[in-house]
Amino acid sequence: MSSDHGRVINFGAGPSALPLSVLEEAQQGLLNFQGTGMGIAEISHRSKEFQAFLDEFERNIRTQLDVPPTHRILFTQGGGTGQFSAVVLNLLARHRLLRPQATAEETVLDYVVTGSWSKKAAEEARRLAQGTATVRTVVDARVYSKDGKSFDNIPPHAEFAFSDEPALIYYCENETVDGVEFSHDPQSPASFPFHLLRQDKLVPLVADYSSSFMCRPIPHLADHAVIYAGAQKNIGPAGLTILIVREDCIVDVDAAAKLGATPVPLILSYKTLADSGSLYNTPSVLAIYMAGLVLQRMKQNAGLAFYEEVNRRKAKKLYAAIHDGEQKGVFRRKVQQGSESWMNAVFEVLGEGAEKKFLDGAELQGMKGLKGHRSVGGIRVSLYNAITEQEVDKLIAYMTQFMAESVSKEAA
Repeated sequence: MSSDHGRVINFGAGPSALPLSVLEEAQQGLLNFQGTGMGIAEISHRSKEFQAFLDEFERNIRTQLDVPPTHRILFTQGGGTGQFSAVVLNLLARHRLLRPQATAEETVLDYVVTGSWSKKAAEEARRLAQGTATVRTVVDARVYSKDGKSFDNIPPHAEFAFSDEPALIYYCENETVDGVEFSHDPQSPASFPFHLLRQDKLVPLVADYSSSFMCRPIPHLADHAVIYAGAQKNIGPAGLTILIVREDCIVDVDAAAKLGATPVPLILSYKTLADSGSLYNTPSVLAIYMAGLVLQRMKQNAGLAFYEEVNRRKAKKLYAAIHDGEQKGVFRRKVQQGSESWMNAVFEVLGEGAEKKFLDGAELQGMKGLKGHRSVGGIRVSLYNAITEQEVDKLIAYMTQFMAESVSKEAA
C-alpha cells in the first residue's frame, strides 16, 4: 500500500487500475491544462490545445499498433456494448451498397461465440437484424467445454466454417468474464483462424479488443474491417471507445437506407465520426486526456514490445501459481489449457467458505477487485498494463501462503 496516497492494488476487471504517475499528472491537468488556465474538464473540445492533444493521441495509437493508412482511428462513446449495435448497422449499410438486391437470407452475419460478451453481441445482432439479415453462429465454444455449457475454451480450427460472403464476421479477442482469449501464437490451435478467411477480397472482420487493447500487438490488424475497444481496461477511465475502421467500411449510411438498409443514427455512423474528426458531438474530454497520458507513458517505456514482455511474464507466473494450487487441491482452473487469457485469469478456491476466506485475506493485505463476475463467480485476477510485476508477485506470495495454510489445515 502506498504510504503517500493510501492506495491498494486494484485487480478489478474494469474500470481498472491506472498508473499512479498518470493519475498525478491528470490531477494537475484538472486544475490547469497545458498552461491554459482552465482544467481539462472545463476546456472546449474545439480549442486548439485540445485538438493538438487529440491529434497526438491518435498518432501514438497509430504508431504503437502500426495501424496502416488504410484504416482510420476514431473516438466515440458507448463502450463495447454500443459497438454491438454500431458494427451491425454500419456493416449492413456497407453490404446493402455492395449488394443492393440481397435478400435477408443472403445477408449473413457470422458470429464466433466464445464467451459472455460475444454471446451478448450475437444477441444484439439478432435483435437488430430481424427481417433484414440472418445471424449465424460460426462456432459456439460451449459445445467443446468440459461440462457442455461453460465458456472455457477456444474451439479447434476445424470447427470454424465462415459464410462465403458475410456482411460481417465478429469475434471477441479476450472474454473478460470467462477468462478465455485467442492465442497470439499463430501455431497454436487456440489462435484465431485467419487462414480460413477468404484471401481474394476485403473481409468484413470485426474484433472486440476491449479488455486486451494495447497490451500487445494485434495480429493481422490490417486484415480487420473494424477493431473497437472500451478504454476502461488498459488505457483509461470509462467513457471512451476507440475504433480502428478500414476506409471501405466508412460508408454513406443514408444512401444505403434509400436502398433498404436499416437507418443508422448519426451518432453511430462511422462516416459521421470520420468526417467530423471524432468531434461531431462533445467527446469524452477527460477520458481522452487520461488515455492520452497513458499512451505518452507507454511511448516513453518503449511501447508495446515492453508491455507485451511484461504481460507475458505476469501471466506465466500467475498461471504457474494457479497450477500449483490445483496440484495441492486448493485451486481449480476454469479455462482449458492453451485458451487462458493474459488479462483476466479465472479460477476457483475449493472448499466450503474458502473463496470468502481467500478474498478477505487478500483485502487485508491491500489487494482488491479479485471477486469473479457475478454471472460465473470464482476468482478473477485482471492483469492490465497498470498492474506491475511486483504487484503480481505480492498476490502470488499471498496465494502461496494461502495454499500452505489450507494444506496444513487439511492434514491436521
